Amino acid sequence: MSNSKTILCGDSFTLYQFTSSKRLCCWADLTPGSNESAGKKKSVKITRAGVYLKPALVQVAHAAVKCFDQPYYKIKYERIMKRRSKKRAIIAIARMIMTAVYHMFQTGETFNPVDLPKIDMSPEMRENQKKTAVAEAVRFLKRQGLYLIHFLKSVPSLKNRY
Repeated sequence: MSNSKTILCGDSFTLYQFTSSKRLCCWADLTPGSNESAGKKKSVKITRAGVYLKPALVQVAHAAVKCFDQPYYKIKYERIMKRRSKKRAIIAIARMIMTAVYHMFQTGETFNPVDLPKIDMSPEMRENQKKTAVAEAVRFLKRQGLYLIHFLKSVPSLKNRY
């Protein structure tokens, strides 16, 4: 409860004074900097600005990553962690949460991530969706006058369909 108070009722800011979620995340210092001069990369650490907000968001991000009931942020965290470090992944999740909070306050809508169906999709459904997308692309190319006979012969699942 104290983290939600910190995020929503900050002493030095209100969510409405920022023109976009990017500006809010930048003020809260959830955006990495890129400082390069003469081809040499300098520090890309995330600096310390939103003294109260950033630790609260990081704590919320840690809790969201460990939640089993709603695996949205957990799956996002695991994907980012493969490419980056754990700390950078937590900062990315904190930024996602801050962006979601900002947009919920601006629009009055509830939390509804756009890519949630892609994350919760079973492998069978994902494969079926991929086959459907390929079939639609082939139909589109046929309508445009392009025939991919050699390509269709090389793909076993599409061999007898077209």
